[in-house]
Amino acid sequence: MGKVYVFDHPLIQHKLTYIRDKNTGTKEFRELVDEVATLMAFEITRELPTEEIEIKTPVTTAKTQVLSGKKMAIVPILRAGIGMVEGVLKLIPAAKVGHIGLYRDPETLKPIEYYAKLPADVEERDFIIVDPMLATGGSAIEAINSLKKRGAKSIKFMCLIAAPEGVKAIHDEHPEIDIYIAALDEKLDDHGYIVPGLGDAGDRLFGTK
Repeated sequence: MGKVYVFDHPLIQHKLTYIRDKNTGTKEFRELVDEVATLMAFEITRELPTEEIEIKTPVTTAKTQVLSGKKMAIVPILRAGIGMVEGVLKLIPAAKVGHIGLYRDPETLKPIEYYAKLPADVEERDFIIVDPMLATGGSAIEAINSLKKRGAKSIKFMCLIAAPEGVKAIHDEHPEIDIYIAALDEKLDDHGYIVPGLGDAGDRLFGTK
């Protein structure tokens, strides 16, 4: 069964407070999302495999650790997920970046894929899907489906704020997926918004309505 990791680091929680605040403007909101994504990337990469090499220091030789070359890819769900990509790339600059675009069918309310562009070597990479919000879970599930049908074997999901309903929905459909979040909120309201949440992440990132 996939695990749920809630990052309670003081810096993440401090910045999340201002991300939630409705008085935080677009520029500051964007910068804060970027910073929290970097802090979360530090935690999500904690178990990356390493290998020992020998180097020369100014004093002597030393056996020390480097990453063992595991290939990684970051996949934002368009459009709000884009706001988290640069923050993750600061710590994993060699990662490839894919994109998945989804829209909601007005009749069925189900997410429909309209765009998918991924690295060619999908089967060899560890994927991190990023999206600021995990509400009903519909978009996240469809993004995971999209990666799996193209051959992805290793997938994690990372978001800033999640509702319990969304976490449950992912694990009902994809029980092996690990979910990394900065805050697990109370619930969804009748309109599918996370409570207390932060509003519409895309609008707040890009200054739209």
